[in-house]
Amino acid sequence: MNQFQVRKVAVLGAGVMGAQIAAHLVNVKVPVVLFDLPAKDQDGGRTPSAKSSKNGIVTKAIEALKKQKPSPLGIAADADLIQAANYEEHLKLLKDCDLVIEAIAERMDWKLDLYAKIAPHLGPRTIVASNTSGLSIRKMAEALPEAVRPRFCGIHFFNPPRYMYLVELIATPSTDAQVLDDLETFVTSGLGKGVVRAKDSPNFIANRVGIAGMLATMAEADRYGLSYDVVDDLTGKKMGRAGSGTFRTADVVGLDTMAHVIKTLQDNFSEASDPFYPSFATPKVLQTLLEKGNLGQKTQAGFYKKVGRDVLRFDAAQGDYVPAGQKCDEVYARMLKKPAAERLALLRKAEGPQGRFLWALLRNGFHYAAVHLGGIADTARDLDLALRWGFGMKQGPFELWQEAGWLQVARWVQEDIDAGLALSKAPLPKWVFEGPVAEAGGVHTPQGSFNPTTGRFEPPRRLPVHARQLFPESVLGSEAQGFETAGRSLHEDKNIRLWTLDEEVLITSLKTKMHVISPEVAEGLQKAVTLAEQQFKALVIWSGDEPFSAGADLESMLPAFMAVGVAAIEDAEGFLQQTMLRIRYAGVPVVSAIRGLALGGGCELAIHSARRVAAMESYIGLVEVGVGLVPGAGGLAYIARRAAENMALSAHKDITPFLTDGFAAAAMAKVGTSAIESRQLGYLLDSDLIVPNKDELLWVALREARALADGGWRAPHRRPFPVGGRALKATLQGQLVNMRDGGFISAHDFRIASHIAHVLTGGDVDPGTLVTEEYLMTLERQAFCALVAHPKTQERILGLLSTGKPLRN
Repeated sequence: MNQFQVRKVAVLGAGVMGAQIAAHLVNVKVPVVLFDLPAKDQDGGRTPSAKSSKNGIVTKAIEALKKQKPSPLGIAADADLIQAANYEEHLKLLKDCDLVIEAIAERMDWKLDLYAKIAPHLGPRTIVASNTSGLSIRKMAEALPEAVRPRFCGIHFFNPPRYMYLVELIATPSTDAQVLDDLETFVTSGLGKGVVRAKDSPNFIANRVGIAGMLATMAEADRYGLSYDVVDDLTGKKMGRAGSGTFRTADVVGLDTMAHVIKTLQDNFSEASDPFYPSFATPKVLQTLLEKGNLGQKTQAGFYKKVGRDVLRFDAAQGDYVPAGQKCDEVYARMLKKPAAERLALLRKAEGPQGRFLWALLRNGFHYAAVHLGGIADTARDLDLALRWGFGMKQGPFELWQEAGWLQVARWVQEDIDAGLALSKAPLPKWVFEGPVAEAGGVHTPQGSFNPTTGRFEPPRRLPVHARQLFPESVLGSEAQGFETAGRSLHEDKNIRLWTLDEEVLITSLKTKMHVISPEVAEGLQKAVTLAEQQFKALVIWSGDEPFSAGADLESMLPAFMAVGVAAIEDAEGFLQQTMLRIRYAGVPVVSAIRGLALGGGCELAIHSARRVAAMESYIGLVEVGVGLVPGAGGLAYIARRAAENMALSAHKDITPFLTDGFAAAAMAKVGTSAIESRQLGYLLDSDLIVPNKDELLWVALREARALADGGWRAPHRRPFPVGGRALKATLQGQLVNMRDGGFISAHDFRIASHIAHVLTGGDVDPGTLVTEEYLMTLERQAFCALVAHPKTQERILGLLSTGKPLRN
């Protein structure tokens, strides 16, 4: 069997999406060539000036990637790994590309013209995919030679492509089934995305339902006289959706992009073909903002505008920006926390404008999804996952409907349709009230999700790549077993669970809020090591949800500190340090599987493991400075030890250059903004693995743990190492004095950083003195306890616990 491999990718179009897709390919180590038109010279000709290149458009786009926020790159310097090319000189490069992703502007005529140019240069097995947000894939295929059509499909990334999990794949009637399977395999495992296959209908699934929902939201907000900030407060996290709500999301997507998607709906439908067509009208406020050139985040002004530290919102009545920050009524915030059935019943009966607005939103969403399901998706599962992954919803519309009581909600929606309150007079489809869905009480069952075309419940599509996802995301009603109850438990309490899937590797999952490390968790970790040494080959630390760990549980330490004083903190820190050493020198390999935040004690837990397997979106760092402390569970001892080990591998015998970056990372509480940057900071090693797909993390970690064990892994020797001593400490102290006197850091920042310098250099010892980890941990503990007793640190700790934000004093 020939295995499909993606050795190189070409991206056609260096605009916002094309450049970011290229950036993400670099993130996952896929060589990429980024194409665009040849640059013109200043006179508008086709010959570039002496100081320019025909790759000027692409080069400018690559440079822009380095400055973009949030960063599309794991580290900005990797932008230089993107190869620049233009259509005039470099089309021959396409023959060596296994995948070509076209991502030019959403103009069908431009796309068809480009396909005619590239077709003669494609390799015999090259897959060609159009990143369109809604144009007809079938029509594009017709412009390609017949030999290429089986290798052509649609591929729809969501913006920003590094962070958004959803990718829609769209086949044409001539697309080869194996080609689509190969592409899905690459996108899933290679790019780390969740793939949903959509039908070739305008705007596909997520944008079709999501944008229609945003239009309905705008219309209902106008109907009930609600301001944009109130709407965003209601339609954000309180409603189980993306925290940016509706209008902020539109700003992020780009108002011009949104207008294009709306126009696609308008151009491809009519009242005869879509009963919701009247609701597709471009909102007046959107048209106004477009005419002003206010396109959202990309122009620093859209529905919102930031002026200095102030956030303003657009006021359509005044035609100008006014202060933002209004919140929804507390009664509706409480209502949205109720169980689904009670929540929807209360909203339907609500009399206030905000309550009526919320019910209208939900009703419109249920109505639209039910009427259009058969035309845009194979099953209800595809629609729900597309909305979750593409629009940041915790539940898809069918999941919420089913949880609230399928037939009762259906009757409410139909009553509103009959009363003329809905966006369309179209009735709910018959399958909603009759047949298998009505009998099952919803569209999702253990047998699968409803397909209105076949009238059956169909299981999820399974490709070999999906076996790497031991606990893939599932929909409500599928009754898929979660990680919380899977396998065989050997110990479980409210803080931690020790369990196994294969009787070879023990898995440790933290259960505390934000997976913080309390004394009880530390005790559980030590129990896990002992159990693994007695009965298993290896130990994996993994929790099925984010984060890996937000650090030590400061809140749990406060009562003991108030009652006993610093001695209680010293005991707790000492036990946590012992736990980290127990993990480092365990008799079996310990693998930390990291996803999301690994901060403070979470970072220290990871770095004391034998190996780390990290999801691409892992944010690792020692952040204790933010609460007025130093890393107290071996983090500084690790930095000092690694500096000595790196020095030993080089010709240099001065530890200073090897310690400086680690000192800066700890003293400035630097956090890697990706697994790649976390490696650059030294918290991941070259031997550690970075996994693109978060749902493959456990599968990879288990295999890595078994491989270490089967390879005869042994714990490292406990050996002393040299430190910089008082001379290096004086050098670091001098730098801190300059920063303090220059006003760059506060007096308390200076105090904390001085403690960090003291620990990292070994304190008052000669340069090159050999020390142990235990010695440096003693210095850590002393510094930690000294700072805990300081009023300024106590202010920082209480400030963080009360507001969730760091206090700088």
